[in-house]
Amino acid sequence: MCGIAGIISQNREILTYQQLKKMTDAIEHRGPDGEGQWINDNNGVGLGHRRLSIIDLTDAGSQPMHYLDRYSIVFNGEIYNYIEIREFLKTKGYTFVSDSDTEVLMANFDYKREKCLEDFDGMFAFALWDKKEQVLFCARDRFGEKPFFYHQSHNNFYFGSEMKALWSVGVPRETNNRMLFNYWHFGYINNSNDLSETFYKNIFLLEPSHYMIVDPNGKIIKKQKYWDIDYKNQLDKVDFNEVKDTFFRLFETSISRRLRSDVAVGTSLSGGLDSSSTVCMINHMKVNNVEQKTFSARFPNFIKDESVYIDKVLNSVNAKGISCFPTIESMVANVKEIIHHQEEPFGTLSIAAQYEVMKLARDNDVIVLLDGQGADEYLCGYHGLIDSFFIELKKKNEKEYKRQLEIYKQVHASNQINSISRRLRMSFLKEKLSDAQIDKLLGIKSGIDNFTKKDAKKDLYSQYKNEQFKRKYSATSLNEMLYHATFRGGLQELLRYADRNSMAHSLEVRLPFLSHELVEFVFTLPSTCKVNNGFSKYILREAMNDVVPKDIVWRKDKIGYEPPNKNEVNGVPLKSYLIDAFKI
Repeated sequence: MCGIAGIISQNREILTYQQLKKMTDAIEHRGPDGEGQWINDNNGVGLGHRRLSIIDLTDAGSQPMHYLDRYSIVFNGEIYNYIEIREFLKTKGYTFVSDSDTEVLMANFDYKREKCLEDFDGMFAFALWDKKEQVLFCARDRFGEKPFFYHQSHNNFYFGSEMKALWSVGVPRETNNRMLFNYWHFGYINNSNDLSETFYKNIFLLEPSHYMIVDPNGKIIKKQKYWDIDYKNQLDKVDFNEVKDTFFRLFETSISRRLRSDVAVGTSLSGGLDSSSTVCMINHMKVNNVEQKTFSARFPNFIKDESVYIDKVLNSVNAKGISCFPTIESMVANVKEIIHHQEEPFGTLSIAAQYEVMKLARDNDVIVLLDGQGADEYLCGYHGLIDSFFIELKKKNEKEYKRQLEIYKQVHASNQINSISRRLRMSFLKEKLSDAQIDKLLGIKSGIDNFTKKDAKKDLYSQYKNEQFKRKYSATSLNEMLYHATFRGGLQELLRYADRNSMAHSLEVRLPFLSHELVEFVFTLPSTCKVNNGFSKYILREAMNDVVPKDIVWRKDKIGYEPPNKNEVNGVPLKSYLIDAFKI
């Protein structure tokens, strides 16, 4: 895990070692173990790097790295299956002078060009200069775990892991008011129709699963998506025991690969199914028979404190549990620092609790932290996504729909029963009403009216009222809704939070649920593998039934990662702090 930056420019006043160092200094927190800058004077290309040593701690793993007297690269992230790829490449005659995944990446690029991206199980953002072809090849991982920001102006091209790197060399920091309008009024953190858009004008984000090619004049000559999932390619029937075993095997493989490290590895533990599954699977695999370190946030005397479930896991595995105790005061005290690292607005206080957990891990000499993010989005872990399951089932089988809905009502608390009944009624109406009519029913019109009454927002409203991001009110299937949540919606927001919060403390976060092989497999399964007998994430629960304590596997009351006293935030100037994100 590292920080990367670079410039393409034929102007020698713009492309200098001093400018590259400004960029890498701005993201020093991403890589405190070393730095490097490199310029190819003949072609106006400069690369910068900050190193957080994870794999191959020797100088052989330093960057910018060069290969075959042709390629030069700065790379942020990990290729988890680099060992298998390296062994394959050796059979093709490739040799290696380091044990790093970066060198394997360059060799595989030489062998397969852009097709190499299809081989990688990993999280990454990188820029590779090809001296022979005279192009800069840039790419980002499938899910968007690692960031890649860029800016173009006057034949100059700048890129970096964070916008701070771009701002440090004079890239304008001008607010994108269209994004601000949609955040301020609707709470949107990204534009799901165009994930390249950021909260700053003319600063863009390379989309997940994309690569782009830039020429020596700073012009993007190609940008293309290299991977996607066909959510319509779904099986009608499966042998459940067989697919459960396959899920278990893929999850186990993902964890095994993400434990590869030359530094200490720990695991976050919230008490929920996803993080508990990761901790218990590591224990089940008996990795090196070494005691795990887990890191948790606890909220004593809070009705939704998860400590009882955290302790159930710790009592069932060989692990040392280490906890922090965030309070409203501590979380608000960290807000300005969080804003500095996040660079863009955020929409949840849980980000501050996560920030404290990341700091806790680093303070205990853990540099790599496994986390449970990702499962909720493609395994239907949110109650709001379950609506699509029932809508789909009603169209296919009325009798089974009634049976499953009744079981769901019996399993869950009365407030959830009422909630899903109301939501389903609205969902069925959506098939009959226009978006404008739905807006009226949902009170959005009155919300906009209230928005205009506040002078500070009036100008934004008058200018951008017709530029509300199009929302996805309904989907034709559960799989379509899960696809949207995973690749266009909420997960993108959470991945940004995790990257910035972890790198603020020079910590690498790895996500076992975001193995592309695992995700591809789950999307082929029938919806009843995701929601069944009153439970979401059904296949995960069944697969973990003999690994995770059953009180956690079959919990009926699990909530999202929620800090205490959320309403108390209204008494502190948190909202004004968030707007200050534009004044970093």
